[in-house]
Amino acid sequence: MSALEQVLKGYGCFKEGDIEGMAALCHEDMVFKMNGTHSLSGEYHGFSSWVNDFLAKIPSVIPGFHLEMEHCFESGNDVFCHLRATGEGLDAYFGHYFVVEDGKIRTFHAFDDSQQWAKALGE
Repeated sequence: MSALEQVLKGYGCFKEGDIEGMAALCHEDMVFKMNGTHSLSGEYHGFSSWVNDFLAKIPSVIPGFHLEMEHCFESGNDVFCHLRATGEGLDAYFGHYFVVEDGKIRTFHAFDDSQQWAKALGE
C-alpha cells in the first residue's frame, strides 16, 4: 500500500468511527501535532494519546464535526491533504501532513486554522 493509500484509508476509518482500523494503520508511538494555542493544541505522543486526549473530545466540543477531502498528494513517504472542516461553529480549510514509515503513519501534523478551532471551542 502506498503512503497516500495508507492515509486515505485512515480518513475512511475516521469517517466510519473505526478506531481499531486506524490503530492498525498507525505506529503505536506516532506523534500528532496540532498547531495553535487553543485547548486542543500541542503534541500528542502515542496513538492512544491522540485518540483519547484529542479525537475523543471532538464530538462534544464541535458537534457535527465533518471532514471533506479537497485533494491529497504524496511524495515518497510524505502525504499532504487539503480538507474542508465543518461542524457547529466551524467552517474552515485544513492542511494535514503525514509521514509514513514501514507501512505505518509515524507523524501527523495538523496545520489547521487555529483561530477557527479556538472560535468553535469558545475560547
